[in-house]
Amino acid sequence: MGLQAIEKGPNKSKKPPEHRMFPCLLKNLPITRLSQVWCSDITYIPVENVFLYLVAIIDWAKRKVSAWRLSNTLDVSFCIEALEKAIVKYGKSEIKNTDQGCQYTGSGWITTLTKTDIKISMDGRGRYRDNIFIGRLWRSLKQEAVYLHKITDEF
Repeated sequence: MGLQAIEKGPNKSKKPPEHRMFPCLLKNLPITRLSQVWCSDITYIPVENVFLYLVAIIDWAKRKVSAWRLSNTLDVSFCIEALEKAIVKYGKSEIKNTDQGCQYTGSGWITTLTKTDIKISMDGRGRYRDNIFIGRLWRSLKQEAVYLHKITDEF
């Protein structure tokens, strides 16, 4: 008869226990100087039949992209490369704010930040406004470029 029990499926949004969460350090913090707070996020870019992943790092004070990297995998290495590029170009920031994605809660990212003595801040779960500047960048990029043009792998 096709009868099945009603039960909840697996909860896939739980992070592995080795992934660490950090509090958001930006509440009521006045941003008054360059390299005080950097934020970072990842978005996907559709390219023919695949996706590429773009990470960007933005300085909150100047609201400009300090570094970016493109990858065909979601491995944390391209995020770390972008961070290292920004540090070489502008020096280190005091605080680095991200969402709670697995690239940012894993040991590779956390170790890189703690070695360079950068305070770690993470958005609250589901709080897009905590990282609003990078969200606006993704919106502009996609509306003004990605959605208007077919991107091929020959770029």
